Amino acid sequence: VQLQASGGGLVQAGGSLRLSCAASGNKFSLNDMAWHRQAPGKQREWVARITSGGSTHVANSVKGRFTISRDNAKNTVYLQMNNLKPEDTCVYYCETDALYLDYSDSWVAQRFWGQGTQVTVSS
Repeated sequence: VQLQASGGGLVQAGGSLRLSCAASGNKFSLNDMAWHRQAPGKQREWVARITSGGSTHVANSVKGRFTISRDNAKNTVYLQMNNLKPEDTCVYYCETDALYLDYSDSWVAQRFWGQGTQVTVSS
């Protein structure tokens, strides 16, 4: 399973961005999907998670500003980020817990990560 994240960029404080992350591959099933972020010199932190049924959980640091959603038909997860602050400047990574069919036709559970997309918020 490959994850391709997009939508990052440079925005002024108070602005908005929408990140997308599309999953692709052969014969897979996505369970939870999530966004994490990492600032230079800091540990990666969890931002938001959405289950396959649509239940969402958002970190307190972004609650009320960020919204996670998914389109199961497109195997895509989104992160709508509003009222961005300079401290939101990070590389954002998508992640999913997925099942995929391996070469022996066995279902394998694995966590996959996208390549990251840079979000920079200027003051």
